[in-house]
Amino acid sequence: MQLWRRKFLWLALSASWILLIFLGVFPLLRLAVPPRPQPGHPNGWPHWLDAPLLRSFFQLEELPEDAPQPPPASHGGSCSWGTCFDTSKCRGNGFKVFVYPATGQTSEVHHRILASLKASHYHTPSPSDACLLLLLPSLDSPAPACSLQPLHWNRGRNHLVLNLHPAPCPRASWLGQAMVAEASPMVDTFRPGFDVALPHLPEAHPLRGGVPGQLQQYSPHPGAALVALANEKGRWYMPGTHTSACPWNGHCEQDPGPEKTHPGDMLPNATFCLIPGHRPEASSFLQALQVLAALQEMPRERVLTLRQQTQFLWDAYFSSVEKVIHTTLEIIQDRIFGTSARPSLLWNSPPGALLALPTFSMSPQDFPFYHLQRGSRPEGRFSALIWMGGPGHPPLKLIQAVAGSQHCAQIMVLWSGERPLPSQWPETTVPLTVIEGRRKTSDRFFPYSAINTNTILSLDAHSSLSTSEVDFAFMVWQSFPERMVGFLTWSHFWDEARGGWGYTAEMTNEFSMVLTTAAFYHRYYHTLFTHTLSKPLRTLADEAPTCADVLMNFLVAAVTKLPPIKVPCSKQHQEGAPLSPGGTGPRPEPQSPPRDCINQMVAEFGYMPLVSSHLRLDPVLFKDPVSVQRKKYRSLEKPQGKGC
Repeated sequence: MQLWRRKFLWLALSASWILLIFLGVFPLLRLAVPPRPQPGHPNGWPHWLDAPLLRSFFQLEELPEDAPQPPPASHGGSCSWGTCFDTSKCRGNGFKVFVYPATGQTSEVHHRILASLKASHYHTPSPSDACLLLLLPSLDSPAPACSLQPLHWNRGRNHLVLNLHPAPCPRASWLGQAMVAEASPMVDTFRPGFDVALPHLPEAHPLRGGVPGQLQQYSPHPGAALVALANEKGRWYMPGTHTSACPWNGHCEQDPGPEKTHPGDMLPNATFCLIPGHRPEASSFLQALQVLAALQEMPRERVLTLRQQTQFLWDAYFSSVEKVIHTTLEIIQDRIFGTSARPSLLWNSPPGALLALPTFSMSPQDFPFYHLQRGSRPEGRFSALIWMGGPGHPPLKLIQAVAGSQHCAQIMVLWSGERPLPSQWPETTVPLTVIEGRRKTSDRFFPYSAINTNTILSLDAHSSLSTSEVDFAFMVWQSFPERMVGFLTWSHFWDEARGGWGYTAEMTNEFSMVLTTAAFYHRYYHTLFTHTLSKPLRTLADEAPTCADVLMNFLVAAVTKLPPIKVPCSKQHQEGAPLSPGGTGPRPEPQSPPRDCINQMVAEFGYMPLVSSHLRLDPVLFKDPVSVQRKKYRSLEKPQGKGC
């Protein structure tokens, strides 16, 4: 009996130990020891059991969640969007900003920044209509002025205090519920999700336009260090190519270099520059992550992508004071509208969020810039917009030629003449709508709600096109939806004798503009023209009608950084357009705008955006010695004189 009891006790203890091993030791081993690499995973990166719960920042694809998340609880104060900002003031009139005027003695730069804000599309002169009230303290303000509250302060509610340089006044209680956007904010007073951190701008930073990035080549230089680490004293530590060359404790084999005296000093020649923050544990953190090993295994294609992205971010958001301020306002606008804000693709892809207006659309497919990333193609229909700015009968032949295109969805006639509308219009196979304008040239580029396609064929009453020319130009535009595609061209040049820019309508071996009297482009550019260009620029186009073509080309080139595209046309078209400034009839050659026109635009933009091209796109078999029956666009080669 005792022997049986001993055997039973021994079996029970053995089973308990086996169960303990399976339930306790093996799971611990699975957590401690990473599994074997599986095919399809990036080499060198760990594989976690909870990988589905982690976001991958190594992959190129977009993060799955684009909707803004609720801002975290602030540790620098009690303000949040629910307690310190009234979003209802932004729903009716949209995101409008009232700018407080300068008080006391201020610098010229301060006045120019205020003037720039008041000329922007954000500005409203009425505080009661504003969603946001902006206060720009001057660096020259005396100490007593730091506590002065503006007229409509209301404890700082719906206010933004903008400090482009380290705050001249310490953070004080008088700020109340106001948001603060400042350079080098203090960690203990910064409210994440409510305040905005700005880069520290040098005093010589350009106001508008911006300077190009200084990256000379996209591929890493063979002699450059892999990584450089910044410490709180401004020193840069650059280890060698092996991890053991520098243990991240400040004792590197290489000379750490001199102290940095001001932000204008050159960065070290390294592929990656890590700026972890002014914390003593930063070095240990980097050592624990084995940064060097991870960076060494990063493919060169990925490094190239990251370098290209730095240049885009610099140009889109940081290259001028204007862009930094407008980026701050766009960040606040996205926070206000919450889940209806723009997806991350619009922020992180050219041309950037400043040029992808949320008032136009929140969907990337509605813009002309993202078809390549999305693998999509523009729609196959266009709307013709014919401008009639002078006396005369409806352009019957032009309407019939455009309506004959299989891609034409509608024809709209913009009547801007002083005489009454004609009583009779030609019958067409597509809908024809007549719109009365305000007899301003800028009416041609207004975003009319009646336009029901993304593509616009801009014409005037004296243009002369064949259906084949229209069809071919539209097919070309579908391959380049972000650009302008036109028939007649101008070119710009630098005039050394006069010390300014000039341009000519003479036919040369290069061009930088296409005339909007016969051109395809995306309807989004009407929205940008009307709602983002400053009032002085739009006024210039109305006072000098021939400047309107230049201004539209400036706008598209500034957005895309690309030249327009020229397609062939007959001499009949060349001799018939565009209208003279008075709108009295056709003229034999395109008339160049006044020379001051282009220089005024350069001053407003802050730089010359136009890009020259030597390219003209012709149909396949164009003027080739083959049978005409084999050619798709036969009428392009009809004997109408020398082509353009």
